[in-house]
Amino acid sequence: MSMIAIVYFSATGNTHQMATAIAEGVQKAGQTAILLRITGEQIQEGRWSDADVMETLNAADAIVFGSPTYMGGVAAQFKAFIDAASEAWFAQQWKDKLAAGFTHSSSLSGDKQGTLIYLAVNAAQHAMIWVNAGDMPSHYLGKTDGVNRLGSFMGVMGQSPMASDDQEVTIDSGDRLTCVNFGERLANATAQWTPTSN
Repeated sequence: MSMIAIVYFSATGNTHQMATAIAEGVQKAGQTAILLRITGEQIQEGRWSDADVMETLNAADAIVFGSPTYMGGVAAQFKAFIDAASEAWFAQQWKDKLAAGFTHSSSLSGDKQGTLIYLAVNAAQHAMIWVNAGDMPSHYLGKTDGVNRLGSFMGVMGQSPMASDDQEVTIDSGDRLTCVNFGERLANATAQWTPTSN
């Protein structure tokens, strides 16, 4: 059985809901998903550190990277994790693992593509193999389920209006289904890429 780690930061909860939906898809495909949420407590004096998280990532067959899009890029908390993960880059510990990415913003565009490109470049620097989203936008197929409604192919994008303090945090049902599909796609790709783990 393949083990897929989903490492992400979420401030308001939208990106967290995307991560859990991806994990659901991974499990639906019969593989193991582990959620690793980056927190502020892991960052001391601007430096991120969590040996247990790094150990889990090093042991994973695939890593999914997720961050909300802030000001056209990843959140500072997630960037601190990426910088700290240079120790894995130096040792090439993630070389030939599968990689993928997802992001969320409150704007329809919000320059989310910039975040996905950053995540893909980071994976390339680690010599990882990038898996894209893989779903056609449902409206092109005459469907109304909202799958890939934002037309993203580099990775998965989600969008929700900014919620007030008294509103429940939710993601669009189409974005959620896109994440589940993405998890299944990644799980199947990982099983093919790492046949000895089955």
